[in-house]
Amino acid sequence: MRKKIVAGNWKMNKTFAEGVELAREVNEYLRYKEGGEGVSVILGTPFIHLAKVAHNVTEPAIAVAAQNCATEKSGAYTGEISAEMVASTGAKHVILGHSERRNYYGETSEILVKKVARALENNLGIIFCVGEVLEERESGKHFEVVKAQLTEGLFNLSAEQFAHVVIAYEPVWAIGTGKTATPEQAQEMHAFIRSVVSTQYGQAVADETSILYGGSCNAKNADEIFSQPDVDGGLIGGASLKAADFFEIIKARARH
Repeated sequence: MRKKIVAGNWKMNKTFAEGVELAREVNEYLRYKEGGEGVSVILGTPFIHLAKVAHNVTEPAIAVAAQNCATEKSGAYTGEISAEMVASTGAKHVILGHSERRNYYGETSEILVKKVARALENNLGIIFCVGEVLEERESGKHFEVVKAQLTEGLFNLSAEQFAHVVIAYEPVWAIGTGKTATPEQAQEMHAFIRSVVSTQYGQAVADETSILYGGSCNAKNADEIFSQPDVDGGLIGGASLKAADFFEIIKARARH
């Protein structure tokens, strides 16, 4: 049975002290508030927070993720953070392929294949992001684009390796814009992604693959989005920066 997951992507937000406090609040919500049962929670923090947050969260449902890692194992790569370094902090996951990394920093599928390999070598779970821009959606190329991102970025993996991957569908036109894919649009793409995975790895693997929705998902619309049968959770941006809002999203996932 595939996991229900709510992951927060803090992006470039929160000072060290603010991030530690936010993680503490999320931890306390899960400890003392009812309604979040059965949901795996992942906190995708900036690099500076990883070790402290991973050490401080005590609730078994919470794990920590880096938002990126380097293509190389080690060496003279000023400013880069290796997957081994990420794992050494106690983080259990890494977010790869986010549209902001693809668009702002030119990350290609070739680069992502290397990053995925480094993450797996260090026993990190992967949240792998796919999604189309508005022009691709309007021209009817959204399925083609997402299939290519999956094929080029992940389908060199064995089924055993692929079991460590969670897919996050994020329509780029809905990230930080206030626009959200309709529940029907989200379901349509999630079902398509599952069918593509099935073609590559078989239906059993596809049925075990968690697929998250990312794109202006918040406490108000989470229930409707999570009610769709192929939406297994969310990769939450801005709404993950307030513990109370984030917990409402976790509760919404638990209800479905």
